[in-house]
Amino acid sequence: MERIALGGWLLLLCVLFVVWQPLTLGLSASSVIDALPVRGLPLAIVLVVRVLAAALGIGAGLALIGRRPGAVALAKVSLVVSGATDLFVYLTPYFPSNRAPGDTMIVVAASLAYYAVWLAYLYRSKRIRRTFGHDIS
Repeated sequence: MERIALGGWLLLLCVLFVVWQPLTLGLSASSVIDALPVRGLPLAIVLVVRVLAAALGIGAGLALIGRRPGAVALAKVSLVVSGATDLFVYLTPYFPSNRAPGDTMIVVAASLAYYAVWLAYLYRSKRIRRTFGHDIS
């Protein structure tokens, strides 16, 4: 099978997985780390779950870059896990937030749209089909 160049939206998705997601997690975690003594175990658990979700995203991004078998499925799982984690963070009081009252539903809608668009891309993209062949599920 011919090797398709990694570019376009697929490259952007890989960069988001490998660079953007860990960077935003680091910035977010560093802004709430001082709240650990007050918020305790629930915040610590949410931080650990977010770290695991980011690690899954890094793995998915690296698998896509390396064109590994199962990379597309791993990317889909990563998007679902990251989306669920984000929704939990936005809709529960366990993770401190500085959102203005009434902004939560806008943030939730934007987050759902972000993950839905990337999932749709993974399911529908011709580049994904050409690059990964029958590996997409």
